[in-house]
Amino acid sequence: MDPIKGYACLQEFMTEERDALFRRIAAERTRYLSVVIEDIYQPHNASAVLRSCDCFGIQDVHIIENENEWNINEGVAMGAGKWLTVNQYNSQAHNTAPTLQELKNQGYQIAATTPHRDDYSIANLPLNRPIALVFGAEVRGVSDTVFDMADHFVRIPMHGFTESFNISVAAALCLYELGGRIRREVPQWQLSPEEQTALLFEWARKSVRESDAILERNGIQ
Repeated sequence: MDPIKGYACLQEFMTEERDALFRRIAAERTRYLSVVIEDIYQPHNASAVLRSCDCFGIQDVHIIENENEWNINEGVAMGAGKWLTVNQYNSQAHNTAPTLQELKNQGYQIAATTPHRDDYSIANLPLNRPIALVFGAEVRGVSDTVFDMADHFVRIPMHGFTESFNISVAAALCLYELGGRIRREVPQWQLSPEEQTALLFEWARKSVRESDAILERNGIQ
């Protein structure tokens, strides 16, 4: 299905304000930084991470399900999942290694968040290649597989007695800092024009009532 023709078709059923909003947000999205959530078992935490991704313009979220099934809490996510590209990995008994390898194959460097290694802080993590930022399960953190496959380890500087932040807070802090750095330091951080058009079409299909029927009537399949 041609995203250009598809969006042009559905655009007729959207207000000018809606179209302008979609275009503005698509232009601010990035895939240079992606988020990986490994085996989180508290739905409100995962949902809060999705909400932060949307707020900070991070388009892709990768959810690894090994022991725990992921369920979104719509009250916390506030509909964020509708606008993100959410990839779930749950087809195998252990999904972490193949997920991280797939991201590596796509050119991502794997950055594991942990307070137990002192490689980099979020202020000086290298941005020379796209980053897949991994957050582990509550309490135990990222798995041994993530430690073995990570290219970097990243921490949030802390100055109190508590060892770590809640995962949703940690994600928000990391995305704020790294998202800002990427926009300042990386020349090509935005989606390509083709990716933006595909995203516009995806959003329009989700927001226009009976969009698939409209596309079919107009011979766009």
